[in-house]
Amino acid sequence: MTINQLSSGNLLADRRTEYALMLAAEGEHADAADLMTQALELVPGWAAGWFCLADYEEKSGRKEAAVDALRKVLELNPDDIFGATLKLAFLNGAEAGSPSPSLHVERLFDDYAHRFDTSLVVKLGYSVPETLSALIWEHVGEAHLAYVTDLGCGTGLFGERIRARTDYLEGYDLSANMLAKAADKGVYDHLAQADLSLPPETSGLFANHKRHRASLVSAADVFLYLGNLDSAFILAGELLAEAGLFAFSVEDAGNDGDVVLRQSLRYAHSRDYVLRCCGVHGLTVLAIRETVIRNDGGNPVSGILFLARKSA
Repeated sequence: MTINQLSSGNLLADRRTEYALMLAAEGEHADAADLMTQALELVPGWAAGWFCLADYEEKSGRKEAAVDALRKVLELNPDDIFGATLKLAFLNGAEAGSPSPSLHVERLFDDYAHRFDTSLVVKLGYSVPETLSALIWEHVGEAHLAYVTDLGCGTGLFGERIRARTDYLEGYDLSANMLAKAADKGVYDHLAQADLSLPPETSGLFANHKRHRASLVSAADVFLYLGNLDSAFILAGELLAEAGLFAFSVEDAGNDGDVVLRQSLRYAHSRDYVLRCCGVHGLTVLAIRETVIRNDGGNPVSGILFLARKSA
């Protein structure tokens, strides 16, 4: 949810906010921050305004002021719809690992759902659904998959690519609007909301279906929002049948660390960290593939695809 979508409820404050946006678009972030400060003197309880001020302060080089504004956002909005926690972690250089706030991710993708396929595939060259499904077929051969659970299914881009060779396909996502777009494609047998940052009993994955049911669990471009992956691997283990496959992608952290929070506020993970997670959670890695997963700001983003099997 952006500042453009919210009103302060005060006409004068909104007008100053509009001028601030214009200044920011011209690169005058310090002046934009000054105008936003004036607006917030009129509406001090406006969380969205404080989040916008934090952005201008950061871009004008006033890091401490940005941190103060973000703390004000969290004071006014403890549920953290704006993702201020992540931004604070990035600015303060805190150790990465906590998942993105669920409400923030849900609203982010609810707002993005109507243009998701066009923006991601056409404009950003997103390729994970194709490359991940190709990696699966290389190891499965001509066989059909009896039961597939697509975690973070989004609008169904991965589901579209495996439906023809899947007997039963279910998809889970945090965003209701993304699930609605997936339903429109008619490729899933079952769709429901789920939160991968939660334990199995409260995640939403087992409300109507049994455990250890899936011959394949997929997570295409999902771990960018999780940080520490223990919860996701626990869920995958509870979903997978014996000898079931787990196919997933991560943004490559390279040599920067095990789990790295990027400026994009998405998480990257190292190959070694993922391999350790697989070992701890009883998964044997069958294949690893390094690839460009999308473009960001005109630059290629490196990722790693993994295919693992649940150990007997």
